[in-house]
Amino acid sequence: MQETATLTIGDKKIELPVIIGSEGECAINIQSLRKETGYITMDPGLANTGICKSEITFMDGEKGILRYRGIPVEELAEHSTFAETAYLLVNESLPTKEQFKEFSQLLTDQSLVHEDLKAFYGSFPSRSHPMGILSSMVNALRSFYKELKIHNEEAINITLARLMSKVRTMAVMSYKISRGHTVAYPKPEYCYCTNFLYLLYHSPVREFEINPLLVKALNVFWILHADHEQNCSTSAVRLVGSGRVNLYAAISAGISALWGPLHGGANQAVIEMLCQIQENGGNIRPFIDRAKDRNDPFRLMGFGHRVYKTYDPRAKIIKKICHELLESLEIKDPLLDIAIDLEEAVLKDPYFIDHNLYPNVDFYSGIVLRAMRIPTNMFTVMFALGRMPGWIAQWKEDADNPNWKLYRPRQIYIGSKKRQYVPIDER
Repeated sequence: MQETATLTIGDKKIELPVIIGSEGECAINIQSLRKETGYITMDPGLANTGICKSEITFMDGEKGILRYRGIPVEELAEHSTFAETAYLLVNESLPTKEQFKEFSQLLTDQSLVHEDLKAFYGSFPSRSHPMGILSSMVNALRSFYKELKIHNEEAINITLARLMSKVRTMAVMSYKISRGHTVAYPKPEYCYCTNFLYLLYHSPVREFEINPLLVKALNVFWILHADHEQNCSTSAVRLVGSGRVNLYAAISAGISALWGPLHGGANQAVIEMLCQIQENGGNIRPFIDRAKDRNDPFRLMGFGHRVYKTYDPRAKIIKKICHELLESLEIKDPLLDIAIDLEEAVLKDPYFIDHNLYPNVDFYSGIVLRAMRIPTNMFTVMFALGRMPGWIAQWKEDADNPNWKLYRPRQIYIGSKKRQYVPIDER
């Protein structure tokens, strides 16, 4: 017999079904609430509202757990590649050798972009943010490539490879064109991450050399960002996709949602904050004091998380890679010293501990990207590239759902009551 929750409103009682997830998460199904009572629920920020059932990602904020299709992200970061993780997210299981070979070939085949797309870049003002350009260009892809009609494995993987490869190429194009540099084409002998570094660092006057640690760091960075349950941008993809728009439009919406400093733009905001501290002589104390002042809107970027109430599991992984990278490249970055001092001070401060403000993945990922010579305004684009397979998997899960519904939230109106229109001459 299914467990239920009893809701009492006045003298009326209704039984609401309880949904239990595979990891023991519980939810009260309120689909019949308005019909039976005339009431709706109010949950600003949707922190207590489930919008779907999903088989893709499990996270436990209290225990610091993150798993893709049941596999701990720590294991994927240690043993997998971003391309293999992308396949896992979309296809529900890790690929066989033959399947991965075919998928890798698809990534290579789909890496070129239509030459006419290049003309679009010249139409953007020189100071346009790369995220705005990327969102527009992904939307434009629909004009060049057919919409996905059949959801079989082959069609899905072609679409996954197309978006992953073309968006990677387009992201580098936006950077290269903004600097007036030559845009190279991907090389078939390189893997996905190596090709990105090749495209980024390519120069007609300097031979590209593969640095295995840079490739590993990029793989780990993108694996850690590949999906993260129903966050702001993923929910945007599902919401826009629920209108049965094409996949490119849904992904474009996700990119726009990711742009904000409270979501994907946080890694860029961390670097900008550390630069502020550096300009202040490296003294972290005034910034910590400001963050603890409730009357000051300032906040320490890279600390705390909407869901994690303990140390972000992704932060532990990216922190290790960060130190390996800086040591290998022999980089003496003063921002890293500031970051270490800031982290140590925060982790010892009762205020931050009591408020669960632990370092999150953005705190160290910005330093990793900086060490890889990624321009600061490209940081959020790097996040978007990593989140691409997660967005596609989430969109596909919703599109394949036989109980699909158009997302249509309710509201509580608090405006004026009915009043008469007054002609302009009488106002």
